Amino acid sequence: MPGSSPGMTIGAGIIETMRRETIHAWLLLLPALILLVAFTHWPAIATLIDSLYATPHGSRPPPFVGLDNYDGLIADPVFWQALRNNALYATATIPAAVVLALVMALAVNQALPGRAMLRMAYFLPTMLPMIAVANIWMFFYTPDYGLFDRIVGFFGGGRHNWLGDPDTALPAMMLVAVWKEAGFFMIFYLAALQTMPIDLKEAAALEGSSWWNYFRRVTFPLLMPTTLFVLVNAVINAFRVIDHVVVMTRGGPDNATTLLLFYIYETGFRFWDTGSAAAATVVLLAILGAFAALQFGVLARRVHYR
Repeated sequence: MPGSSPGMTIGAGIIETMRRETIHAWLLLLPALILLVAFTHWPAIATLIDSLYATPHGSRPPPFVGLDNYDGLIADPVFWQALRNNALYATATIPAAVVLALVMALAVNQALPGRAMLRMAYFLPTMLPMIAVANIWMFFYTPDYGLFDRIVGFFGGGRHNWLGDPDTALPAMMLVAVWKEAGFFMIFYLAALQTMPIDLKEAAALEGSSWWNYFRRVTFPLLMPTTLFVLVNAVINAFRVIDHVVVMTRGGPDNATTLLLFYIYETGFRFWDTGSAAAATVVLLAILGAFAALQFGVLARRVHYR
């Protein structure tokens, strides 16, 4: 190029190369971005918009009602019951499943006879469909001849309707969730334990460190990235529960097991109040967003030691 220096030519070539690499990178990301926008971001935005409109009837367009759907949720005692139930459900199942998964991973990470079979036994509930799991546990909870009544009867206890009693129905479903999810979380902890350098354990043994001190000072801090990942999945699972609620209790007795997603399903598809269902969905998304901000904004600093 006349009048141009070699430095300008090299700079223009670098800029052109960077531009091509940027375009190439965006083209590689485009399929995933299209799916992400189409099936995640746009449905969330559309739900937010729908929550500001009344339920459409026939061919008439739905009228704009503003925050009326949210006012209806505030005045609905069943919604608050579902919110309380879900808070209790999450508070109980998340730590129980995570701690049990860690204990199982530590157990099967040892050199035990039949270790492969034990790992498979721990992971087996995860492979079962939730509908099948719900039906299995319904048999366990059946009055008179179910497993739990048999155990209670062996110790002199009487008949009990575990899923028909408001005091035991929700804890009974919590037990099913912990049994189902702990094996799934165990796999991630086990993979993380197997990637830890053996030199750390040998050095701790030479220093005379106890098992508990080694676990508290070395093992658990190194497991924090895995724990963050497991917690994110556990929170999502705790607020998207619907299948075994439908099979086992359908929200009863007296809404004792009505969780937030089941409330949304009932409102939207049984009572055909799509406006209120959209508003409740926005509330659910806000709760999950708040948990995500807490996990990645606060816990991630401890995970990556920033």
